[in-house]
Amino acid sequence: MKKGVAHLIPFIEEEKEKNQESKPKAKVLLATVKGDVHDIGKNIVAVVLRCNNFDVIDLGVMVPADKILEKARQENVDVIGLSGLITPSLDEMVHVAKELKREKFKQPLMIGGATTSRLHTAVKIEPMYNNPVVHVLDASRSVSVTGNLVSKTLRDGFLNEIKQEYQQLREQHEGRSNRRNYLSLEKARRNRTNISWESTPIVKPKKPGIHLFEDYPLSELRNYIDWGPFFITWQMPGRFPAILKDDKYGEEAQKLYDDARLLLDKIVKEQLFTAHGVIGLFPANSVGDDIEVYTGESRNNIRTVLHTLRQQAEKRRGQPNKALADYVAPKSSGRDDYVGGFAVTAGHGTQKLAQKFEDEHDDYHAIMTKALADRLAEAFAELLHEKVRKEYWGYAPEENFTNEELIREKYTGIRPAAGYPAQPDHTEKDIIFDLLNVQENTGIELTESYAMTPPSSVSGLYFAHPKSTYFNVGDLKKDQIKDHAERKGMSVETVERWLQSNLEYDPK
Repeated sequence: MKKGVAHLIPFIEEEKEKNQESKPKAKVLLATVKGDVHDIGKNIVAVVLRCNNFDVIDLGVMVPADKILEKARQENVDVIGLSGLITPSLDEMVHVAKELKREKFKQPLMIGGATTSRLHTAVKIEPMYNNPVVHVLDASRSVSVTGNLVSKTLRDGFLNEIKQEYQQLREQHEGRSNRRNYLSLEKARRNRTNISWESTPIVKPKKPGIHLFEDYPLSELRNYIDWGPFFITWQMPGRFPAILKDDKYGEEAQKLYDDARLLLDKIVKEQLFTAHGVIGLFPANSVGDDIEVYTGESRNNIRTVLHTLRQQAEKRRGQPNKALADYVAPKSSGRDDYVGGFAVTAGHGTQKLAQKFEDEHDDYHAIMTKALADRLAEAFAELLHEKVRKEYWGYAPEENFTNEELIREKYTGIRPAAGYPAQPDHTEKDIIFDLLNVQENTGIELTESYAMTPPSSVSGLYFAHPKSTYFNVGDLKKDQIKDHAERKGMSVETVERWLQSNLEYDPK
């Protein structure tokens, strides 16, 4: 449809001059906020809006607040839309809302992106702006929401409904917060994961140190793709391959899958993407909630320190208050343990190919290009984790899982990423990047908000203990924030900045 519209633009513009009714319904400004490099969802929204006769100004990615405000004023837009994927983007959206209020803007504000939600919008963003703020669940809702916001007849009723809903969400959230019981950090630490380190087998890595995987064959990566999230990108919920037979989405899902595989064939055959990765396996021991990483087996010199966060919500009897440090043998145990780290990307070359499609007015394949790059990056992370378990660390040399079993995480060990529920502190990426010399070894860089660029990149840590599992740190109290800041050598304000987007964080 977009390509067809592009062909007809000269005729459409001529008709607009003659017929006032054919002019765009409204002018919408879209931007991925400062520090964030992800734009697949935003680009889908832009296409959908344009194809429904909205005039869209897309400012791209990493757009600071002052540029958003300047362009909105210059173009006299009707609606402003903010997008973001990483959690620091939530805080940046709050900042943009405050700036819009300070500069006395009147335009409605739409909020969207993977980490956004109605609750966060209601609790954190809407109170910062004295004009309409609406969370848009996905691209399919963008037309109706935008239409309601600019409609003379529907706007008031729509906004009254939203305002009541958001007030109710805030009251419910406050009620839940008041009912929660928390432990002090000291008590939470006493209820750490119960592991008998005296009898726990610990495998020394077969190939310790740092290992590079340069220009890794894309043909191998494609075998590890988890296609489920690919369809979610296109807002087709459901498990793969069942989605291909779904009563509602099946026909279009099959077409999408066929098109994706054709483009993937081209990418692999012509080597249009370049994949680089690095892993590292190091001697390590935990000290409290920290993990000391050593320069060698003598463990006399500390190479760096990883800082983990601990659950503080009161648990049912027998359930621990977890921290990632629990899965590494304490220094006091006298046991020699290890930890790993990794960073991978399949994003080099992605923007060039996507831009080629955009220049041809082929947004469908431009968006698909980025979605496939994301899938290949995640596949690369899956592949290297398997190599680590079977070969480099070698604690599961006989492992033999199908791709479906890998996706379901049937294996032993985890690879948590900084900025995700088990470690919500994005600044830990700095430590991982320095430990593995990620920028030099892979070409991946960190933005000021700790987003990785190229966007199709993944980084994290490796834990091998059989009890290691993913979890949500969740509720954070002031005593832990202060302790975490002291351990990291940061101010409390700096640590709060990277954690305050978490709705569970209670600054009191």
